[in-house]
Amino acid sequence: MKKLLMPYAKGNFTLKNHLVMAPMTRSRATDNLPNDLMSEYYKQRSGAGLIITEGTAPSPEGLGYARIPGIFSREQVAGWKKITEKVHQNNSKIFIQLMHTGRIGHAANLPAGSVVVGPTDIKAAGQIFTDTKGMQEHSVPVALSKEEIQNTVENYVRAAKNAIEAGFDGVEIHGANGYLPEQFLNPNVNNRTDEYGGSVKNRARFIVEIVTKIVNALGKDKVGIRFSPLSQNGDLAPYAENEVLETYAHLTDQMERLNIAYIHISANPDIPQKLYQTIRENFSNTIILCNGLTPASAEEVLNAGFANIAAFGRPFISNPDLDKRIEMNEEIMPATDYDTFYSPGARGYTDYPFLN
Repeated sequence: MKKLLMPYAKGNFTLKNHLVMAPMTRSRATDNLPNDLMSEYYKQRSGAGLIITEGTAPSPEGLGYARIPGIFSREQVAGWKKITEKVHQNNSKIFIQLMHTGRIGHAANLPAGSVVVGPTDIKAAGQIFTDTKGMQEHSVPVALSKEEIQNTVENYVRAAKNAIEAGFDGVEIHGANGYLPEQFLNPNVNNRTDEYGGSVKNRARFIVEIVTKIVNALGKDKVGIRFSPLSQNGDLAPYAENEVLETYAHLTDQMERLNIAYIHISANPDIPQKLYQTIRENFSNTIILCNGLTPASAEEVLNAGFANIAAFGRPFISNPDLDKRIEMNEEIMPATDYDTFYSPGARGYTDYPFLN
């Protein structure tokens, strides 16, 4: 039997299989509210042992993109509860990904009274889509004060508690892909001179504080985190490789100390083997590997010793029954309708065919 489809257990972290649906922004949350269309989407894909939701803002100023959901209001909690109930009906687990977009955003995508924020006021290059103004340059972020950083950490904690109330099995902190936590890590964006800037330990402080406080609030078994070492998403310029190695050695050491459920690695070709080795040596709990995997390559990865379980992104867009297709050795259909990746409505979202 394929390892991907076998049950998984490590400590208290148990899944019906080794198959993870990766977090993917799909921009269907009109008014930033989880809705019935999203409920159908996640239910269709509940063959995965673990679903990690699309990035979900822990507070209003984290809603940098159009039509992404939040988990900071009562209406949002109620909307997510319908989704978690549907997923649990198929004996799947579901973690919410807490994503604060930081400086990657535009004021037109935020609720009234909110502003784009970041570790500093360094504006991100490039453009972002808004429903009201079309493509726009990123807004200039307001640099967070130390008090505002603490408020942001508390917002993450409240969002995590809301997630458990909404029925989630846990939360994944999005520490990757150029969003707020990774903005703190990158010295090209974070030029602060206080205890949140300068040394590797200081730049990692924001992430460690978030994870520590969420673990204290929810328990270690309900917390995971995503990293993307050497990613250049979100206008993050590369920095010295030895400093990258030091950064993730420190972070994985801290995650081991906190004994969280998993670390989720978003792979890219620039990550050296030495860094993978360091992560695995430092962290004894579950590691999820994501990006560019096929069912065949995922089997190889799971047998190679670095990753415990494997995550798929785009294959789950166009193959809602990906687990069945893997089981039956059926063709995995490519996700090629790029125009519908982030558009509103059911087209390209819940209308992909099942095998039967």
